Amino acid sequence: MLQLTLALKSFCNTAQSKVVNCLHQDMLLPRKKCWDLVTLVAVCYVLFLVGHKCFLPTASPSKSSSTAPSLPVSACPDSPPFPAYVPPQNGFDWRAVPVKYPVQEFAALPTGTSLTLPKIQHDFASNANTVSVSAQITRKQRQASVKAVFLRAWQSYKDRAWLADELAPISGGSKNPFGGWGATLVDNLDTLWLMDMKDDFEMAVAAATNISFNPESSSLESLNMFETTIRYLGGFLAAYDLTDCKDERLLAKAVEVGDMIYASFDTPNRMPCTRWNPRKTAEDQLPAEQGIIAEMASFSLEFTRLSQLTGDMRYYDAVARVTNILYEQQNRTQLPGMFPIGVDVRAQDLTFDTSFSFGAMADSAFEYFGKTYQLLGGQEPQYARLYEHAMDTAITHMLFRPQLPDQADILISGVAHAGAARENSGQHLSCFAGGMFLLGGRLFSNNTHIDVGTKLTNGCVWAYRHSPIGIMPERFSMNACPTLEPCDWDPHQQSAFTNIGDGKYALRPEAIESMLYLYRITGDTKLQDIAWEMFQSIDKYTRTDFANAAIKDTQMPYPEKEDSMESFWMAETLKYFYLIFSEPDLVSLDDYVFNTEAHPFRIPR
Repeated sequence: MLQLTLALKSFCNTAQSKVVNCLHQDMLLPRKKCWDLVTLVAVCYVLFLVGHKCFLPTASPSKSSSTAPSLPVSACPDSPPFPAYVPPQNGFDWRAVPVKYPVQEFAALPTGTSLTLPKIQHDFASNANTVSVSAQITRKQRQASVKAVFLRAWQSYKDRAWLADELAPISGGSKNPFGGWGATLVDNLDTLWLMDMKDDFEMAVAAATNISFNPESSSLESLNMFETTIRYLGGFLAAYDLTDCKDERLLAKAVEVGDMIYASFDTPNRMPCTRWNPRKTAEDQLPAEQGIIAEMASFSLEFTRLSQLTGDMRYYDAVARVTNILYEQQNRTQLPGMFPIGVDVRAQDLTFDTSFSFGAMADSAFEYFGKTYQLLGGQEPQYARLYEHAMDTAITHMLFRPQLPDQADILISGVAHAGAARENSGQHLSCFAGGMFLLGGRLFSNNTHIDVGTKLTNGCVWAYRHSPIGIMPERFSMNACPTLEPCDWDPHQQSAFTNIGDGKYALRPEAIESMLYLYRITGDTKLQDIAWEMFQSIDKYTRTDFANAAIKDTQMPYPEKEDSMESFWMAETLKYFYLIFSEPDLVSLDDYVFNTEAHPFRIPR
C-alpha cells in the first residue's frame, strides 16, 4: 500500500504539470479543455492525502524540511542574536558611508517574555472532519486556477522583463518605476515559495541576491523609500523567514537594503527623508515639510523584524523615534486619536492638517499599529494605545453606513474633515481596513472591532457585487445613513453610488486581503465562494496576451486596459487569493504577520 500511495503522488505531480502547461497555453487552446485536468489533479490529491493519512507513518517535524510552514521547525532566532550579525561585504558597503548626525544611544527591542497573545485564527481542526470530499476538490481546483494565473504572469515576466521592475502586460515590454532593481522579482520571492515553485524560487534568489543596491545603480534621481521598504526589504525578509532563516544570502541582502534605507534617516532630527537620492549621501537631504503620514510611519514592521533577526538595534531605534512622536501627538491632532494625511516631517508636526482617512497616503500607518504590537509579542504598549485610540476615533468620525435598497449591514470608510462634514466616499485602497479591525479585534479581545471589521469587509464585497463587471472602482461616493444603524432607502435615488470618482481597477489586493482575514478568523467557507466570484471577474476583465493589466473603467461593460501590472498583482492580490484557498495553517495568522505588501514575517516565540 505504501508503494501504491507513493505512485499516486507521482501521478498527481505529472498531472499537475500538464495542467500548468495547458493553462499557460490558453491562447492556443480553449480554457475549458484544461478544466478536466484541473478536476483530475484535485481528485488525485484528495486520494493521495487520504492514502497518506491511512498508510504512511506520521513523521515528526524536522528542521531539514524546507516546505513545512509550522513555526516550531524554524531556525529563526527567538531572541535577537548577540553579538549582532555582521553581513559579508560582497557589494556596496552602506555602513561605510559617513554619518552626519550620529545617534548617541540606540533604543533597544523590548526584553523579557512575550505576552500570551489571544489566538487569531479560527480553530479549523475542530470541524476538519465535516469538510466533504467535494468541497476539498472545489478548493483545490480554485487554488490551482489562481496558481495558473500566477504562473502565466511569472513566465511572461521571466521571458520579457527579467530583472526589470515590472512587466508591461499589453506590449510585452518592461518598466522601471522603483529604481530598476527587479521589484517584481524581489516582491515575489515569498509567493514562489508559498506556491511550491522551488526551482523558480532558487533561480529568483540567485538573481535577486546579485542585484547591486549601490548609489549609482538606481535608475531614479529620487527614491520613494516607503515603496523601497515594503517591496524590497519586505521581500527579502519574508523569503528569509519562510525558508526557516537558513539562507544567509537573503539575510545579507535584507541588511544591504536595510542599511541603504537607514541612510535616509541621517537627518538633523533623525526623521526619514522619504523621497531620497542615494547619489547625494554626502549632502544634507532634509525630511519633507509637506509629507504624508503613510510614508513617515510605515517602517516599523520591516525595521523591527530586521533588528530581531540581526541584533542590530539601529533599525529599531529609527522607528522607535517615529513611534514616540506618534504617541506624543496622537491626542493633539485636529481629530484627537487619528493622524491626518498631511504632516510636516521636518518640524515633527502632525497636528496641522484637517483631513483624515484610511485611504491613499494614510493607510499603512494605521495598519502597522496592531501588527507591530503583534510582532513584538505585546511587549510595547505604545502600539496598543496607538491602535485603540485611532480605531475608536475612526468608528465615531470616519466610518458610515450607506443608504442601500437592500439595507445590507455594511460599512464604508470615508474621509473625515475636522470642523467640516465627513466625505461619504470610499476607496479600494481603504478596503484593507476590514482586516485591520478584524486582526486588532482578536489581538485586543475587542468584539466591537471584529464586528466593524466584518461590516467593512462586507462593504467592499457589496461594492464588487454591485459594479457592472463585478469589480469595485478605485473611488466612489454614496449617501450615508444618519447613524451606523439601518435607514430607509430614498426611492428617488437611482443608484447606491452617487458618483464614481475614479472607475479604474489597478489590480489592487485590499478587498481580498480583508476577505482572507475574515475567512481565517471566522472559518466561514462561504467566503471562499465569494472570493472565487471576485477572482473570476478580475481575471476575465484584466487578462492580456501575456498576463493581467489594470483596467480604466469598471463601469463599462468592455473596459479598456492599461499597459500596467504593478508587482503587487502577483505579490499581494494573487497571493491572497491563493491563501484563501489553501490549508489554513499555511502562514497562519498566529505565526506570521503580513507587512503592507503581503510579505509574511515570522513572529518570535
